[in-house]
Amino acid sequence: MTGGGRAGGAVPPAVPAPAQPAGDPAVLPAAAGDDPSLARILTVPNLITTARLACVPVFVWLLFGAHRQTAAAVLLGVLGATDWVDGFAARRWHQVSTLGKVLDPVADRVLVLTGVLSVIVVGAVPVWFGAATVAREAVVSGAVLLLAALGSERIDVLWVGKAGTFGLMFAYPTFLLAHGTASWQHPFEVLAWVCAVPGLALAWMAAAAYVPRSRRALARGRGGRTARRGDPGGTGNGGVSSA
Repeated sequence: MTGGGRAGGAVPPAVPAPAQPAGDPAVLPAAAGDDPSLARILTVPNLITTARLACVPVFVWLLFGAHRQTAAAVLLGVLGATDWVDGFAARRWHQVSTLGKVLDPVADRVLVLTGVLSVIVVGAVPVWFGAATVAREAVVSGAVLLLAALGSERIDVLWVGKAGTFGLMFAYPTFLLAHGTASWQHPFEVLAWVCAVPGLALAWMAAAAYVPRSRRALARGRGGRTARRGDPGGTGNGGVSSA
């Protein structure tokens, strides 16, 4: 009786798998659902985002140190207008990374808060409008930190939030450019309000839209941690990240 094996009951010896160098992330198999390329740090998009962040102190110096209001407004406008460049580069060259998904919104927050507070201090924008912008950024930033501390899964940035941020990042430099008594500055004030009102509205709409997504992301993040605790082999698919 052969018992379902090969003729004569002989079972061929198992062929050992090729040895892999221990600790080499380039050859170790990725966990289910993981993309090893997401762990990259030195990418073109991340360098672009870092460069934008490095220009923030330059803007502050131009405005308050060198007292070059127009130059500061132009630099802030360029930083806001190039917000899409890092995302385009990530998609164009397939360099999306986990760090980039965190660094890009952080850069947006830093740029918006620095620009808004600086323009408020100069007096180029009404305090109530600046306060509404700062409050929105504080709510979103605080929620991101809280969700990360609670083990939430990462939340991707919504297009409506990016649109709102873009509108605000265009409006505030324009407010700064319009601040003065020269006749050529008055049209810029009108243009600033045209961008500012929709930008702030979209920004708050995005903040509201994040609420149900945050609940789902938190549930998935905690579910993933529970699965990994019950899976000694580490094959659970959960993850802890920030939005």
